[in-house]
Amino acid sequence: MARAMFDYTKAVLAKVSFDVNLFCKELQKALTRLLPYEVEELKVWIDSLLKQNPQLNQCLIYLNP
Repeated sequence: MARAMFDYTKAVLAKVSFDVNLFCKELQKALTRLLPYEVEELKVWIDSLLKQNPQLNQCLIYLNP
């Protein structure tokens, strides 16, 4: 079940990556729902997404508590 949530989160974040505000909101929700090791995996995935969408850099503040 948890893996399904992680995959769903990646799909949602990829779909809203065109809008920085939406991406930040969905990222905040994801961080409350995912397990700690999944958050670490998500950080790696987001790093690769940022190479394609550098405007999303401002959302990184949510990943560094």
